[in-house]
Amino acid sequence: MPSSRLNNINHDDKIIIEQFCDMLWMERGLSKNTLSSYVSDLSGLSEWLLPESIRLVDASREKILAYLAYCVGQGFKPRTTARLLSSVRRFYQYLVREKIVCDDPSSQIDAPKLGRPLPKTLTEDEVDRLLAAPDTSTLEGYRDRVMLEVLYATGLRVSELIGLRVDQVNMRQGVIRVTGKGNKDRLVPLGEESIEWLERYFRETRADLLKQNHSEALFVTRRGASMTRQAFWYAIKRYAVIADIKSSLSPHTLRHAFASHLLNHGADLRVVQLLLGHSDLSTTQIYTHVAKERLKDLHRQHHPRG
Repeated sequence: MPSSRLNNINHDDKIIIEQFCDMLWMERGLSKNTLSSYVSDLSGLSEWLLPESIRLVDASREKILAYLAYCVGQGFKPRTTARLLSSVRRFYQYLVREKIVCDDPSSQIDAPKLGRPLPKTLTEDEVDRLLAAPDTSTLEGYRDRVMLEVLYATGLRVSELIGLRVDQVNMRQGVIRVTGKGNKDRLVPLGEESIEWLERYFRETRADLLKQNHSEALFVTRRGASMTRQAFWYAIKRYAVIADIKSSLSPHTLRHAFASHLLNHGADLRVVQLLLGHSDLSTTQIYTHVAKERLKDLHRQHHPRG
């Protein structure tokens, strides 16, 4: 857990934030990135309270409301403010549970109303062009093509993809075992196309990339290290230019495309939920809106009265 921002707050707040994050890690298995967000959110509140010598355990509802108003004045978007309030609420619920405070000052604060933006996705033609963009005559290009094939075939998060180990791939059964959020495991089928690309990658490319190096990582560099999220993402941006894809891409774009295209072709929503590793079906339901929007677009384009 990063500590640089914790150095800007008073000692008591630093200790209690660290204890809170330790609890989140032990009880809920939250990722380092998620814990970093909690540290940032709570440290920001602590820093704001510091000139008045108010500790987090002594903050009132009015002070938290004033801080949220301050953040909005600083240009925080509703979604960022909602996430901040969520962090604060969970923190004070923890303090009440541990009997550190008697009352939760955040309990009666309403979260900002949010719209429901549809995730950006790609058409099937755009996906085909993106997959074909890497130069498969080179070792790195072939590796990148395999990574894109696996990403689109499985709907993995990018962090799950680059974190894959060789022992998580079962080529005989055609599945991979993925450890997702909350350290929950799930089995995801690979599909014939990505299996064919993976077989050659195992047979030739991976060994040539590693040379004499050893690595348990599935996708590796010439240095024998595993691919990083940043390096892979820069590669996707480059391939998007080659594929002449005009829409902006995000780390989740192929994951969104995976889910949307499955639903477009008649997949059951609960099956998509399992494949994506969503704990709540409502998280997956956003893709039904994507599918509906796609149908509307097709209707407008092709119906004589569209």
